[in-house]
Amino acid sequence: MSERVRVLVIDDSALMRKLIPRILEQDASIEVVGTAMDGNFGLKKIKELAPQVVTLDLEMPGLNGIDTLKEIMRRWKLPVIVVSSHSTAGAAITMKALTLGAFDFVAKPSEVSAHMPEIAGELIGKIQAAALQGNAQPFFVPQKKRGAMEKAAPAAPTRVIAIGVSTGGPNALQYLFSHLPTDFAGTLLVVQHMPHGFTELFAKRLDDTCPIRVKEAQGGDLLLAGRALVCPGNRHLKVKRLPLGNVALLTGDEPVNGHRPSADVLLGSVAQEFGAQAVGVLMTGMGEDGAAGMGAIQAAGGVTIAQSQKTCVVYGMPRAAIERGYVRHTVDLQDLPKLLLSQCGAEEKGGEERDRGKATSAASN
Repeated sequence: MSERVRVLVIDDSALMRKLIPRILEQDASIEVVGTAMDGNFGLKKIKELAPQVVTLDLEMPGLNGIDTLKEIMRRWKLPVIVVSSHSTAGAAITMKALTLGAFDFVAKPSEVSAHMPEIAGELIGKIQAAALQGNAQPFFVPQKKRGAMEKAAPAAPTRVIAIGVSTGGPNALQYLFSHLPTDFAGTLLVVQHMPHGFTELFAKRLDDTCPIRVKEAQGGDLLLAGRALVCPGNRHLKVKRLPLGNVALLTGDEPVNGHRPSADVLLGSVAQEFGAQAVGVLMTGMGEDGAAGMGAIQAAGGVTIAQSQKTCVVYGMPRAAIERGYVRHTVDLQDLPKLLLSQCGAEEKGGEERDRGKATSAASN
């Protein structure tokens, strides 16, 4: 970027209004144009200072972070990086912010003054990516409350699908999973770059709103058709073929590509254990994590798929694999469910047919 990225910091903590600008101004490409102590002041300063990116605390008195975010999305559609409390309550409200259009988030360390510099690289990278994205918003999923749904009986999967995703991933995964039927024949394993404590709530949200079953992975979980396992934050996810059933494994090995969980670890393990039965998918996200793993799946005879640039919030992860020649199919997010269904031996059902099937199943019970 030829010009410095103009950033506004909105946070009710005087300490954070001091620490965040100090961190950001270590990078010559970023200029902090102002700070605000609450949402009302923040909205006024956006109008006055015209920032390109906003960092936003969610837990503020007066106009809280969620209501501030709604106003920013309605009036300016600026990219917003949420600075979230690393707690259960903080994780829940952060998930809500992502559904409302927040670009991404960083979690505050438990001891802010001592450890805030540790997230400097993450925060700077996400601000730079947000500035490049500009006003474009993620491919949003209609937020519809679904009733209780019949879950398919456990079965062995026809394919093992490993997905790597980062920035923009929560909305993209919700779109994908909401368009897969309950009787989806494949099993899905997901590495979403997200801290510990956030992935459990994220998986639960997906399970509550999508036909397939979704849970945070635990060591020993069986790989079942119609189910997705989301790797916990700060762990690596691998797989193992066993005589009595194929299972997920969690490890605390060192970070790979700066990440734990790492998409490369998951994709490489799936390639090694399942060969031609493996499907690798890289979706929206920063960096190059997953590119080497896609190469391993390709070499093992599996199928490799990347989300298209025009439907990615950030095109880094798919592009890295495409540039290395490791991707067989590049598809828009809207077409990804149909491609996965065809790879698993089924065609996508139309919405009316799928709804009729659910109604028939419910009536038979």
